[in-house]
Amino acid sequence: MAVVIAIDAGTTGVRAFAVDATGAPRGWAYREFPQHFPRPGWVEHDADDIWAATATTLGEVVAAMTAAGETIAAIGITNQRETVVVWDRSTGRPLHRAIVWQDRRTAERCDELRAAGVEPMIRARTGLVLDPYFSGTKLEWLLRSGAIAPSPTLAFGTVDSWILWNLTGGADGGVHATDPSNASRTLLYDIVERAWSEELTGLLSVPRSCLPEVRPSSGRFGTTRPDHAAGLSVPVSGIAGDQQAALFGQACFTPGMTKNTYGTGSFVLVNVGDAVPAPVDGLLTTVAWELADGSVAYAMEGAIFVTGAAVQWLRDGLGIIGSAAETGPLAESVPDTGGLYVVPAFTGLGSPWWDPYARGTVVGITRGTTRAHLARAVVEAMAYQTADVVAAITAASGTAPSEMRVDGGASAMDLLCAFQADLLGVTVRRAAVQETTAMGAAYLAGIAEGVWSSPTEAAGAWRAEATFEPTMTDGTRAARLTAWHRALDRSRDWATP
Repeated sequence: MAVVIAIDAGTTGVRAFAVDATGAPRGWAYREFPQHFPRPGWVEHDADDIWAATATTLGEVVAAMTAAGETIAAIGITNQRETVVVWDRSTGRPLHRAIVWQDRRTAERCDELRAAGVEPMIRARTGLVLDPYFSGTKLEWLLRSGAIAPSPTLAFGTVDSWILWNLTGGADGGVHATDPSNASRTLLYDIVERAWSEELTGLLSVPRSCLPEVRPSSGRFGTTRPDHAAGLSVPVSGIAGDQQAALFGQACFTPGMTKNTYGTGSFVLVNVGDAVPAPVDGLLTTVAWELADGSVAYAMEGAIFVTGAAVQWLRDGLGIIGSAAETGPLAESVPDTGGLYVVPAFTGLGSPWWDPYARGTVVGITRGTTRAHLARAVVEAMAYQTADVVAAITAASGTAPSEMRVDGGASAMDLLCAFQADLLGVTVRRAAVQETTAMGAAYLAGIAEGVWSSPTEAAGAWRAEATFEPTMTDGTRAARLTAWHRALDRSRDWATP
């Protein structure tokens, strides 16, 4: 039975994940890589660290599959989006540390562009807002302030492009390409025309020659070079940004279906079909995927910058837990937060507020506050932020989701899923296979290579591992959300430009 390997290059590490033709996971490997914070609000990665983690995890999974006698049919790639990598095509060397999606260094530039009156045009072309979250102003900063000179050998890409280029040969003939789901996160791609925009690249002074070719999310991008890919010579046939891949992996193929992934950040996506909706305040419109037959799906998205990253803060910043797995039991050891609220706006606020100057806030501390209360407040903050996004989606669409499918590391906590159901007032279903981002990338690649005949067949085995029904009264829900918004207001507009 053939297997497909998904490479899931996230914000804190890389996972290689093997899936067989029944949709069953067959093996995986994971490596973290370092985070760099050179200044407050700046977040960087070393692109070589990302590639090293990719090569190591891929090698481990290939060795395991080979030992098991499995045939590897294809590779799919999914990735942290918006993160900017620049490198020299002639040498293969990164020219600067990657600027991560969480980075806020271009907040003032976004203010300048907004003051110049270009945001309505940007919203119409890209479905995005003017925020340092997206790739375009990061790339402009590198060209203006990062000592990166435009040249014929300059290459720009999101992380998927960097990995694809290395897998397929690097400086010796590597493929420089991406897919529409990633391109649509750059502020440089017209989601209506589905092409790089001359108007936007001109606005940000980005040379077209450095941009990757945009190809369908499911289709053959190139073939791996054995000396770059753990001895493999197989097609790379699927690419999607992590949140769009999770939407695909959650089998949200019908307009209106909704998922939330609780990762470093959290991302609520609803499938809105094959037509580009009008821009909605507080939300993003993005390409969900494009298949080889030219069919396309769009998604409305709410992007929450910090959820799982707040657990990392508990572990690495405060030292009150030794591992992320301790968070759930510690949070459940108290019946409530004791009136404590944590607003984890460490890198500003995303949807639906879009405030790059917000900063993290802890309110309601008393002498009786313990580390358990703090852990529970961090968990509840994930659900509160999601509730705000769903409220914005409901207001825009006129229809509340009938259920939410959830995945990602933090969704393993029953406390979070149950509290999320309570705040939304709808059923929350946790996927049996948590790695839906990797599953989506595997499905996209496998469909292109005939492992599955269609999206419906690929994700037909989706099932819920657990279901959570709301039990909170309307009055309690309203009171909790009111208190949350009081805390959130205190975090707004805190940092000065």
